[in-house]
Amino acid sequence: MATKSLIRNGDPFPSVFNDFFKPWNNWFDTNAGAFANVLTVPSVNIVENQSDFSIALAVPGMKKDDIKIDVEGTLLTISAETEERKQEKDGHYTRKEYNYSSFSRSFTLPEGVNKEKIDAAYTDGVLRLTLPKTEAAKKSVARHIDVK
Repeated sequence: MATKSLIRNGDPFPSVFNDFFKPWNNWFDTNAGAFANVLTVPSVNIVENQSDFSIALAVPGMKKDDIKIDVEGTLLTISAETEERKQEKDGHYTRKEYNYSSFSRSFTLPEGVNKEKIDAAYTDGVLRLTLPKTEAAKKSVARHIDVK
């Protein structure tokens, strides 16, 4: 008679124990769980056009006043920080919730970006930056080099 093993994927503890300790495992697992949501950074799309670079960051839940954009030398840093507190009292119970989120992303600006004319707009959870190129950078033409 064949017996069914409770051990999965080389895990020395049966699945029952994994399920029992799951709430605590999520706190200490760096690949998933509670810290995975806290330690994430926003997704970014960067597109180069003839006249500018466009950067789009997904930052839902933030307010435009929470977002900070700085340029220092050739480093563009986008960061945000927000916290929210809620309290509910009803009869025999009180519920308090606290949420804090932040991120910081830095990018090295390519040569030919006009730092003085960088523009930013925040709409529907997406931060969009336009980094215009200098006139000299707009005129530069890409060229193909053959391998000999």
